[in-house]
Amino acid sequence: MTQPRAHSFNAAAAQYAANRPSYPPALLDAVEELAAHPLCDAHVADIGAGTGIASALLHARGARVTAVEPGDGMAAEFRRNNPGIPLVRGDGNRLPLATASADFITYAQAWHWTDPAKAGPEARRVLRPGGALALWWNRTDHSAQWLADQDARVHDFFRTDPSARAGQGGQAGPADHQRSSDLPALQRGGHPWVDIPGLTFTERNIPHTRKVSLTTHLANLGSHSAFLVIGEERTREFMTREHAVLSELFPDGTIEESYVVHLRLARTEGP
Repeated sequence: MTQPRAHSFNAAAAQYAANRPSYPPALLDAVEELAAHPLCDAHVADIGAGTGIASALLHARGARVTAVEPGDGMAAEFRRNNPGIPLVRGDGNRLPLATASADFITYAQAWHWTDPAKAGPEARRVLRPGGALALWWNRTDHSAQWLADQDARVHDFFRTDPSARAGQGGQAGPADHQRSSDLPALQRGGHPWVDIPGLTFTERNIPHTRKVSLTTHLANLGSHSAFLVIGEERTREFMTREHAVLSELFPDGTIEESYVVHLRLARTEGP
């Protein structure tokens, strides 16, 4: 992942916090089940914490959360939203945390911004014996036809628009807005994002939905890095066209978004 895309969220942190979807309670249930350890009173390091969407849920579950976030804008928004959760500056490639200090390390929508060759050993260093590394991604469920159609429009835009391709560094599609057809590649063993020597991952897919306004839906879409790096003018042109399409489909202005949270969890050796 390119650094401009990784840091693009800092200028849109408030938009991200206000419009991105959260995660269902079943996700944390699955984390506890696969880890064979409750989150309550556990020491959890939430890496790439962003504006604190996952950190807040972990904290509410009773975990002792320490958030780690590299971006200035995201860290500032985190502190505004979560004044009771400690935040330290850093990233997964070089964790500013003591060895064997965490029961859980979590990455919510963030592992793909790391260098796994560095982040994997760092996670193993910081985890206590028997600790768990949990990685998850909120992925749009394109089994809903309107979402599949929107996904096709998004990818067509980045494939055919010269300025969009330039903003992508030549890539034809937003990496943090991946199609559900990309999921099997992530699930296969040996994928560099999740291939960490000494750790064996177990997977879960947890579906959930949310009802939002058309405005929120488009603001969520626009908070993805692919749109953030191409500039306001080109993003506005796409969103204007998309608003017209969705207004015909949802004349009352309310949209039900469908997601599947893809969870991968591995435990270190120990009690």
